[in-house]
Amino acid sequence: MRILFIGQAPFGAESLRKLISQKEEIVGVITTPDKPGQKHANPVQQCAAEHGIPVLQSQLLKSPAAISWTKEHEPDLLVLAFVTSFVPQEMIDCARYGGINYHPSLLPRYRGGSAINWAVINGETETGVTIHFIDEGVDTGPILLQETVKIEPDDTVKSLYFEKLYPMGIRMISEAVQSIETGSAQALAQDETYASFQPVITPKDTVIDWHKPTQIIYNLIRGANPSPGATATIKNTTCKLLDTTRGNASGNPGQILGITDTALEIATVDGSLLIHVIQPSGSKKVPAQIFAQNTQLRVGDRFDS
Repeated sequence: MRILFIGQAPFGAESLRKLISQKEEIVGVITTPDKPGQKHANPVQQCAAEHGIPVLQSQLLKSPAAISWTKEHEPDLLVLAFVTSFVPQEMIDCARYGGINYHPSLLPRYRGGSAINWAVINGETETGVTIHFIDEGVDTGPILLQETVKIEPDDTVKSLYFEKLYPMGIRMISEAVQSIETGSAQALAQDETYASFQPVITPKDTVIDWHKPTQIIYNLIRGANPSPGATATIKNTTCKLLDTTRGNASGNPGQILGITDTALEIATVDGSLLIHVIQPSGSKKVPAQIFAQNTQLRVGDRFDS
């Protein structure tokens, strides 16, 4: 098949390398433009250049230039790996078999661009990867492949993505392409009775309310780590609280109950959390004890709620 690959970031680059390694015919690659002052080369663009594959860098897939470029390359299949831009029907229609997309959830649950974050924040115990055909909806096309993984109690978005969903997704994209090539692909329409959509997560969604139960805050911190980060404010300093474990103390919500070499212990409405890594606004991540020193925190000080 003539494949037109669309993707970005290291995940896109590794997915592209996997397809190249299995001798797929990649007729073109669309990736995002370089950012002003970007220190490192676009990994997808770099991979394509290494293999002499034509590249178009475009922020919007619905632009006339992107649609025209796609038509010129006459693809049989569009393969999407980490795509955040809307794919118009006119582009999908350029390919004989349409397009397939990687999505890090068990569709039709958790449609949208922050599926991993919301699954962890909501306390889900499992998620997975879905490879589905694309249509003009948001993650609504028929399912081609789907696999499940467990969300461990101490998983963060970072660990869940890089250790589980990332490698699984690369493998499943490869398998999906092969199934279409061999004619063994069987797509299943999504059951709308189980559908849910979550918007792209923003910092407004991750402000900590210390009056919430320990488990709710614990899930929020894990589900916002590393981005956008769960935030709290103390002494007019807003910071991201990144690494946490459960504590055993109690006190007034938001109050610092202890400062050790490894953590700040902060009270919730029904217990406490140990915060190990903190990132002040505009600064680098530091151990919580260093943050406490720099901010001159003492036991009894309180984070805003």
